[in-house]
Amino acid sequence: MRAIILLLLATLFVASLWSDNVYDSTMLRQAQNNDAAAQYNLAMCYESGLGVAKDKREAIKWLRLSAERRYPRAQYNLGLCYYHGDGVTQDYDAALQWFTLAANQGLPEAQYSLGLCYAMGQGVSQDCDAALRWFRRASDQGFSKAQYCLACCYYFGEGTAPDAGEAVKWYQRSAQSGYAKAQFSLGCCYQFGEGTKTDPAAALHWYQEAAQQGHPGAQFNLATMYYNGDALPRDTRQALTWYLAAAEQGFADAQFVLGNCYYSGTGTEKDDFEAFFWWKLAAANGHETALYAFDRIQQELNPEQLEQLQAKTNSWLAAHPK
Repeated sequence: MRAIILLLLATLFVASLWSDNVYDSTMLRQAQNNDAAAQYNLAMCYESGLGVAKDKREAIKWLRLSAERRYPRAQYNLGLCYYHGDGVTQDYDAALQWFTLAANQGLPEAQYSLGLCYAMGQGVSQDCDAALRWFRRASDQGFSKAQYCLACCYYFGEGTAPDAGEAVKWYQRSAQSGYAKAQFSLGCCYQFGEGTKTDPAAALHWYQEAAQQGHPGAQFNLATMYYNGDALPRDTRQALTWYLAAAEQGFADAQFVLGNCYYSGTGTEKDDFEAFFWWKLAAANGHETALYAFDRIQQELNPEQLEQLQAKTNSWLAAHPK
């Protein structure tokens, strides 16, 4: 389960289902008359400041009243509040309780979030089988993040036997909905022939889709395809562009390769200082080869160059907090 948890940690829970209704006297009157939908909308107005001053306490009060009247979106959002400690004391047990109530009413966001709780053992003992069941229920409703998680379960064999073909099916559905992580994973499956035939053109397509959304792994793989001329003409300038995009997000492999490009003048003019800078960042990210490379080249730099390099590195790290 460890492998899938590492993937899920970056996914976590979907954004709250905030209403775009604006506060008015009719909404307040309906909420005071125990209309659960109006109570939910009123809570969202207090949360977002739509027609009324933001007030977290009032938002939680009306959200709880709506949730207690079994309004599923209110139950789900109240679960999110408990999960994140937003306006209430953080309480995974309470989060699980509200997610469960909403999930049993068929809300796919809640089913997905409940699956994550079971996958990560938050508020409940870790249970891969239960996680799989809830991911499937949300997936069957077309919820793309759940489809991605379900694909991961099949790929890694969590809660079920490993089945790369079934993983590809669910990656495909999620990817077609525009979910970047699924697009990247599907690209990898096509590139390496896992669960499907090797198809470099399909891999390229899905890497491009995910890279355009800012997925650093897809940006790195797309850059490498441009660099090697896989499924398209070799283009080192395009490779450099995508390596830089991934490197700017802190992707250590991209930072190291980008350093190599500047050092060799591949796709750009040769620039030793820029090469040293990206190697230093990659080394700071724990890239072993970059650590070795930088240990060697820093002996060739004078104190002034080392100071300039450290200043640039510090500036970059301050502008790119993890």
